[in-house]
Amino acid sequence: MSSNKTKFLAAAAQYPIDRHDSWDHYIKKVTGWVDYAARRGAKLAVFPEYGAMELASLNADTMGDLNASLEQVSALAPHVDALHIELAREHDMHILAASMPVYREGRYRNVARLFTPSGTMGSQEKLVMTRFEREQWKVHAGGPLRLFETELGRIGVLICYDSEFPLLGRALVEAGAEIILVPSCTDTVAGYNRVKIGAMARALEGQCYVIHAPTVGEAGWSPAVDVNHGIAGIYCPPDRGFPETGIAAIGELDAKQWVLGEIDVSRVADVRKDGSVLNFAHWPEQPGAAQLPEVELIAL
Repeated sequence: MSSNKTKFLAAAAQYPIDRHDSWDHYIKKVTGWVDYAARRGAKLAVFPEYGAMELASLNADTMGDLNASLEQVSALAPHVDALHIELAREHDMHILAASMPVYREGRYRNVARLFTPSGTMGSQEKLVMTRFEREQWKVHAGGPLRLFETELGRIGVLICYDSEFPLLGRALVEAGAEIILVPSCTDTVAGYNRVKIGAMARALEGQCYVIHAPTVGEAGWSPAVDVNHGIAGIYCPPDRGFPETGIAAIGELDAKQWVLGEIDVSRVADVRKDGSVLNFAHWPEQPGAAQLPEVELIAL
């Protein structure tokens, strides 16, 4: 499937973790966020890593327990997915839902899901786990790395820490990625900046768009996502046809907001072919360029 919508508006969420007293309250929140992005004209909406952990608040008896929160949220995955399938269809929008822990093959994995207007869904598991995930939370690395062929273009997902590893981004762009989505959840400004720097570096190296969406705000009731700092951004190569800063759009620290920016997929091919520099083409000239991970191509 080739892209037939080369120019469109993308929305990256600076998404707060809220406490919910009912499932309907959660539906109202997510629906409101998607409705607002759709009214602004967005065709792609990107939610952050672990944004779905707010669903742990539905069980007041266990929401303060780290392990119990995994079980609570994972059990709701089918309902969360059904909601996003409906919203993507209703608004003719591609939606990367907030990632969530999902119990698969005897282990919890951190999974992001991309929903399309046609009702299809593609999932990407996080590949490299942070110290908190592996040492305290016991969330395990997954895979494979996937590239999604969509009406908007070829889209890859690097969940938070994954964006800090260049071979993952390179594998995606060599497989054809034009847009990389980076949902994140960081509890310090330093952590946010690590992901931002990684996202901008992947845009530079791959001469592509990278859309970064973080969690923001405080949720003192949660041992998993109690403090959240970040700024949403849409990054690009600082080259011909793109902003000189490499920043197509950016938000304000810790604000609750959508950050919107135009994506023009045709520019990716143009700059890779005839940019001021040719980072994408010249990658193999690095001494010791490593073998890349395999990428599974999924048509959505």
